[in-house]
Amino acid sequence: MTLVLLVRHGMTAGTGTVLTGRTPGIPLDDRGREQAAALAARLADVPLDAIVSSPLDRCRETAEAIAAARGGDPVPVQQDEQFAEVKYGDWTGQPLKKLARDPLWRVVQAHPSAVRFPGKDAESMPEVQHRAVAAVRDWNERLGRDAVYLICSHGDVIKAVIADSLGMHLDLSQRIQVDPCSVSVIRYTPLRPFLVRMNDSGRSAAGLARPHQADPGAGAGDAAIGGGAGG
Repeated sequence: MTLVLLVRHGMTAGTGTVLTGRTPGIPLDDRGREQAAALAARLADVPLDAIVSSPLDRCRETAEAIAAARGGDPVPVQQDEQFAEVKYGDWTGQPLKKLARDPLWRVVQAHPSAVRFPGKDAESMPEVQHRAVAAVRDWNERLGRDAVYLICSHGDVIKAVIADSLGMHLDLSQRIQVDPCSVSVIRYTPLRPFLVRMNDSGRSAAGLARPHQADPGAGAGDAAIGGGAGG
C-alpha cells in the first residue's frame, strides 16, 4: 500500500485573473505564503518518505515550506517535470475574461478529453493526465509499497490524477474541485487506487451554509476553467 498526498500550491498574485500556466518567476503572494505555512503546520507530524514538486516557483515554495516545518524529520524537496503545470500554449499569460470568450473555453469545461490547447508545444488534456499518472506510478515503484509521500502540483494536474484514481472519464474531472493548498490523498494498492481524502483545506464547516466562495480558477492554471481555484 502506497499513500500519496497531492497538494496544490498556494495562491499567487495572478490567481483568478490570469492563466499563469508555465510562466516563469511567479511566486506565492502573501496569501499563498500564509496558506503554505498553515498547511506545513498541519502536515508537520505526518511521516513522509519523499516530497516531490513541480519545478515551478509556486509549487517549490509550497513544498519547501512543508519540508522546513518538519523539524527533526528533514525530507529534501525533489523536482519532477512530469508534475509541472499544463502547457497552455497561446493561452499562457492571457486574462481569464478574454479566454472565457474563446469558443474553446466551453469545450474545456464540458469535454476536456477533446482539448488540445492552441499554439506551439501546447498539450492536450489526455497527455497531461497520462504524464502525471505515469509519474505517480513511477514514484510508487521507486519508493516501495509501504511509502507515504507528497506531491506538490497544480489544479488541473491533480484533478486528472484524482479522476484516474476514481476510474472516471477525463471529461468528468471538471466536477472535481482542488483549492489552493488543499490536500487530496490516494491509497494505491495492487488491486486499485482508493481516494481517501479530497480537497481538504482544513476549513471548518462554518461556510457550508452558503455557496463556497473559492478563489476563482481551478480549471486552468491560476484560472477558472473548471470551477475551483486552478493553478
